[in-house]
Amino acid sequence: MLTAIVLAVLVVALVAVVLASASVRVLREYERGVLFRLGRLVDLRGPGLVLLIPAIDRMVRVSLRTVTLNIPVQEVITRDNVPAKVTAVAYFRVVDADRAILAVEDYVAATSQIAQTTLRSVLGKAELDGLLAERERLNEDLQKVIDQQTEPWGVKVSTVEIKDVEIPRDMQRAIARQAEAERERRAKIINAEAEYQASSRLAEAADIISRNPTTLQLRYLQTLGELGGENTSTVVFPMPIDLVRPFLGSTAGTDGSGASGSGVGSSSMGESSTGAETPALRGRNDMEALIAGWTSLAADAHKTGR
Repeated sequence: MLTAIVLAVLVVALVAVVLASASVRVLREYERGVLFRLGRLVDLRGPGLVLLIPAIDRMVRVSLRTVTLNIPVQEVITRDNVPAKVTAVAYFRVVDADRAILAVEDYVAATSQIAQTTLRSVLGKAELDGLLAERERLNEDLQKVIDQQTEPWGVKVSTVEIKDVEIPRDMQRAIARQAEAERERRAKIINAEAEYQASSRLAEAADIISRNPTTLQLRYLQTLGELGGENTSTVVFPMPIDLVRPFLGSTAGTDGSGASGSGVGSSSMGESSTGAETPALRGRNDMEALIAGWTSLAADAHKTGR
């Protein structure tokens, strides 16, 4: 008799422990409990200790923390008919636990599917250049569209980011050639601008130098100094024509006196007079007259020596 009573007490205690464990729940700070009583929504519970009626109440836990959702690789055809493979990531959280349980069967899977379809539809309306250069705008568009579709489920999509865009190798080479051509164009424009500025400065310098002939002579001496500083054996000395003009005058007089006795002198004078009529060949004719004068002087000296 006593043994039966002890067994009955043990059974009752065991049943009480089982019922107590089934009727007590502890929710963390970031969790909420959606409570159903006989299949009907009662109230939102938590956080902390929650008491349930065994076999009558059923509670579903919902986390309010932000969920990181990796969107699988999506093959997209852009607006300019370029195929691309795009991966993205979305961040969302539950703001209404009741709607997240009642409005959709699995809000995580539903959000993933709607993110994939929205990614293909939004990026399909963009061109390849916009896909590569305007990611911030596309991210905002994706976030707005996905958030509008998940709002009835009590899910808030906070951020959507495009992680990687993979395009075919042929298109990569074409983009590289385009970028190289753009850099060459900029380099040519910069060189042309530099030439223009240099020519303008040179024109201004020429105007300043032309006002004072001494400045040109100083420039000649500076050039000679620069050439002399190098290890060279040849020096090119620019001689002003003004230094030679006195010799040209004396040479012309000598040629006039000896024109009757020398055919060469008459020919030289003829060329000199012809050159005087042509201003474009004045410098050349002066040099020819100088050479002819030196030749005649050498001939006269040779005759005198005889």
